[in-house]
Amino acid sequence: MILYLTSYPNTYWAKERSLYEIKKSIENSVCFGAYLDGKQIGFARVITDKTIFSYLLDVFIDEKYQGKNYGQFFLKEIYNHPHLIQVKKHYLHTKDAQRFYEKFGFETYPNPKRFMIKTN
Repeated sequence: MILYLTSYPNTYWAKERSLYEIKKSIENSVCFGAYLDGKQIGFARVITDKTIFSYLLDVFIDEKYQGKNYGQFFLKEIYNHPHLIQVKKHYLHTKDAQRFYEKFGFETYPNPKRFMIKTN
């Protein structure tokens, strides 16, 4: 799946990462896979303290299975996971899937000027 992520056109977030960075990020996250008939069709990872916050990122459903409700089922399963069900605030950053995530209660960050980033 790691090599697939780096070469798949819709995983814009994986294209800019080395294999080492992808492996390390997976090792240090709560990871989820979506499977159909024994074949992996999706992936997501979450960074969380399991109480106050979670940050969903690197969500992927193979384009052959998009638009068939697999993504919705996958996200529901992720947020019903024991590590996430009691978390108070869930965050994510998306380039182009705002409408999809709104169905799950995500909304635009209320005060974006409070959100900061430091890049190395």
